[in-house]
Amino acid sequence: MLFLFHGLAEAQERLIEKGNEKFESYSFSPAIDIYKKVLDKGYVSADLLRKLGNSYYYNAEYKDAANTYKKLVTDFSSQVTAEDYFKYAQTLKTLGDYDTSSAIMTKFLEITKGDARATAFNEDRDYMAKIKENSGRYNLGPFEFNSPYSDFAPSFYKEGLIFSSDRDTGNFARYRHTWNAKDFLDLYEVNADSSALNRVKKLNDNVNTRLHESTSVVTKDGQTLYFTRNNFVKGKFIKDDKGIIRLKIFRAKLIEYGIWGEVEELPFNSDSYSAANPALSPDEKRLYFVSDMPGSVGESDLYMVVINQDRTFGSPQNLGSNINTEARETFPYITNEEILYFSSDGHPGLGGLDVFATKIKRQDFTGEILNIGKPVNSNSDDFTFIFNENLRTGYVASNRKGGLGADDIYSFTETRPLVFDCIQKVTGTVRDKITNEVLVGATIKVIDESNEELSTTITDSEGEYSLELDCNQGNFVRALMQGYIPFEEYIGISDGKPKIIDFYLERDRITAGFGDDLAKLLQLSTIYFDFDKYNIRKDSKVEIEKVIAAMEKYPSLKLKVNSHTDSRGPAAYNLWLSQKRAESTINYMIKNGISSDRLLSEGFGETKLLNDCFDGIKCTAVKHDVNRRSEFIILE
Repeated sequence: MLFLFHGLAEAQERLIEKGNEKFESYSFSPAIDIYKKVLDKGYVSADLLRKLGNSYYYNAEYKDAANTYKKLVTDFSSQVTAEDYFKYAQTLKTLGDYDTSSAIMTKFLEITKGDARATAFNEDRDYMAKIKENSGRYNLGPFEFNSPYSDFAPSFYKEGLIFSSDRDTGNFARYRHTWNAKDFLDLYEVNADSSALNRVKKLNDNVNTRLHESTSVVTKDGQTLYFTRNNFVKGKFIKDDKGIIRLKIFRAKLIEYGIWGEVEELPFNSDSYSAANPALSPDEKRLYFVSDMPGSVGESDLYMVVINQDRTFGSPQNLGSNINTEARETFPYITNEEILYFSSDGHPGLGGLDVFATKIKRQDFTGEILNIGKPVNSNSDDFTFIFNENLRTGYVASNRKGGLGADDIYSFTETRPLVFDCIQKVTGTVRDKITNEVLVGATIKVIDESNEELSTTITDSEGEYSLELDCNQGNFVRALMQGYIPFEEYIGISDGKPKIIDFYLERDRITAGFGDDLAKLLQLSTIYFDFDKYNIRKDSKVEIEKVIAAMEKYPSLKLKVNSHTDSRGPAAYNLWLSQKRAESTINYMIKNGISSDRLLSEGFGETKLLNDCFDGIKCTAVKHDVNRRSEFIILE
């Protein structure tokens, strides 16, 4: 009996090993069959239940997955991992049991640190309310070309579509895919120009092979097709060191009408990881895709790569942890307005894969992630979303109940646009319009179209300010400073791109009277003359122009220009030189449009020194410079 017991145990271990081989090679249907046989014979372990549950999970058999995970967390609580809790919670949401799902996510949160999914759940426990806000914006309809098989991954092509399907069962005997025991997928075209009897046809054999082809995108000129295929090159299947045939992205050219050829794989593919689900930016200079390459955050991440003018590629860039979670992000699609739609089971959703959206126009990938809500999303897997923003129509695939096949394509019309939180950064400087001097402590306010004040800030020591506003609505940005006329600029609804607004404020009046020095009021820099010269220097012209601007602004203003020297040199000569400099200043102003009857001039030489640097007193050059000045005294 002991020998028989050991023999049975060894047999179960060999059976489990065989099941594990199938599991590791993504052959989930055979793995399920093997694991169930082992369970039926009374052999159970945490690892066995985990792999059986995951096999059900990846095959979208969520009811069986939930039952298996429940047994795992009940009977082997000390061996349950964070991923076990997360997948269990996901399956419960798929089955509509949101309360239990939240309870399981709380356990997931307790044993997890630094996980984006845990952070999202903890920060937004009321995520269902937000999903409800985004729901009801689509009218969902049928896709007349669905079959009793699997149909998904629609992409726009000419006036029709290209999509993926396993409807052709002629090859199922040899080439049935062991992930889910379904036939291998091919690409099909819905040709709007063909007769009703010939609307759907398979793409030619240069594209379709004996393995999977799916998820495609065609350039706007219709000349280049990007698509996903198993690692099948020159008629051979290529496996990695685990025996897995990975996914790769290929590119084909249109040879003639309806015929694709010159198929080539993209250079960032690898035999050791998958790259799939290509999507193009509106300008077709960037390719987005999905991969589990080294450096990925989760099971699959979204990536972007630049397409060079010579059709070569840059280095793939991970879209980062705001978009990618520790779970699955997949099936990207980018609209003309550069909104990225993708499917994920890592962001808070209704269960399974949900469709999410985020703005990527600024290419920082840090924007708000929104679940687009029901009815596009359901508690099943919802994926391969595409959208024509001009027509407000599109397509999405789902394995929800009530469909014709395993996966079905649905058409939809958007009745209300998705509203993102749109935070726009506005920066700038506030200056005096006449002097160009920065205004420190000026107030900047954001006021909405109902004249409600939303926020306020003040300029710093450099006259600079920075604020943020909601770019989903129109706003006024208003600058105010005591003694100045307020000025504002309207910013309409925008894409959130940072904006610079510099304000140049005008004084509401001259806050000085008879005998005051306008030079001090305008904070003029010293008006210098070259040694022993009285012609206007270039740097001094800038300051005099400020005085001219003030006189143009205030036509009744009359000035007397006083010129002073230091004590160096003979007193009589200094008196003459200062008079010539004063005259030179008003002559410059007259030549630039100021009437002569508004101007007087007088030179005082060294008679009105501002310090003790008299004749015979040693002073530094800096102290002497204080006395070399021009004044613009207000007469009227």
